[in-house]
Amino acid sequence: MANAFFSDLLATISERGRNLLRRNGPTDGKDDASDLAELCEALLSGRGEASGTAMAREVLDRYHDLNDDGRRMFFEALARDFGPDKEKLAKAIEAWQALPGDGNGSNLHFASEPRRQELIRRLNRAPGGTGDLVAMRADLLDHMNGRKDLAALDRDVVHLLGSWFNRGFLVLRRIDWSTPANILEQIIRYEAVHEIRDWDDLRRRIDPADRRCYAFFHPALADAPLIFVEVALTEAIPSAIAPLLAVNRQPVPIERARTAVFYSISNTQRGLGGISFGNFLIKQVVEELRRELPKLDTFVTLSPVPGFMSWLQQGSDVPLSDADRELVKQLDDPSWIESEPITNELRELLEPLAAYYFLRARNSKGRIIDSVARFHLGNGARLERINWLGDLSSKGLRESAGIMVNYLYRLDDIEKNHEAYANDGEVVASSAVKKLLKSEGRRLLDMRLG
Repeated sequence: MANAFFSDLLATISERGRNLLRRNGPTDGKDDASDLAELCEALLSGRGEASGTAMAREVLDRYHDLNDDGRRMFFEALARDFGPDKEKLAKAIEAWQALPGDGNGSNLHFASEPRRQELIRRLNRAPGGTGDLVAMRADLLDHMNGRKDLAALDRDVVHLLGSWFNRGFLVLRRIDWSTPANILEQIIRYEAVHEIRDWDDLRRRIDPADRRCYAFFHPALADAPLIFVEVALTEAIPSAIAPLLAVNRQPVPIERARTAVFYSISNTQRGLGGISFGNFLIKQVVEELRRELPKLDTFVTLSPVPGFMSWLQQGSDVPLSDADRELVKQLDDPSWIESEPITNELRELLEPLAAYYFLRARNSKGRIIDSVARFHLGNGARLERINWLGDLSSKGLRESAGIMVNYLYRLDDIEKNHEAYANDGEVVASSAVKKLLKSEGRRLLDMRLG
């Protein structure tokens, strides 16, 4: 009640301040980028709290009215004209050089901060400012295209958003059939791994006793889940997604469930890209499930492999013979899945290649190619199993030739696995996956001898 009253009061003050701004500051009706940059300079000049809040709201509203070119020009102005105060920075550098120490070091630190960071802080004071800044950052990502000047602006935005959306501010909530409809609609809209076709499909995923869905929320975006995970409670580790999502499946009696399967994790806010919530989400959901269901002893994913087919068809380091490449071309024909001989041949080739893809293949930066693998391995999971034809959807066949994988979260090993991956780039894998890689090594030797 108190928070709602304060928010309404702040909005009222802001609106009255905006009316004064319009009354006392004549406008020519042009909400272009240069006018907006001037208003940002005025916001930084240090007016009173109420008028500053009103001006911040005015900046955000005018930004919203800009067209695509206007937004690009506004970002360019922020990158070009709102960097550090050069005069203050020069004096701080001179003082530090004359007398190094904590005092002058602190002054140098603050003098080097770009002015746009303080601008963004003041914009965040406006009613609804946090959500608008997240949306603005999504626009900025659209305009980046490798531009180094805008990359500097993006670093400043991410720095602030990362502090405002740190784990201490996030609230975990379970999503079920009693959750408000506007939030359920967002779950349907933002599901990024396995499409939710309609409301009935959604209900099958969150309502049965052997299903769970959890999401992180932020107080400034109370009705917008930031990231959510869908969980299936099963008796054993699954190897395919279709049985988990089947319309007529038989629910698992909760007393027989021993495995929690994280089969879909989706982000909802593009403007928060690069700010990690997923590792915290999985770990907290594990704790929630262990408290509710103490008999659960296995926590595992059933994950897609979105980069595999792209690497297989375009990668320069794919160990394929000419005969292998001819066989891989069979994947271009969607009917390959209907031929048992072709399917068996492809399995013999692709399963070991999938092990090679995870354990040996790297991108130009020396990182694991697959984004999902980087996420789970970075969280301390173990690559447990490669599942042939785990996803027969058109998307699954297109992106990974139907292959799915299980990442195992063994709580006693998470820290050790994370350190191995973070420090040495080591992919911790089960003996079954390593055995597949050995068979790939034998095949390569046969290629060289033949």
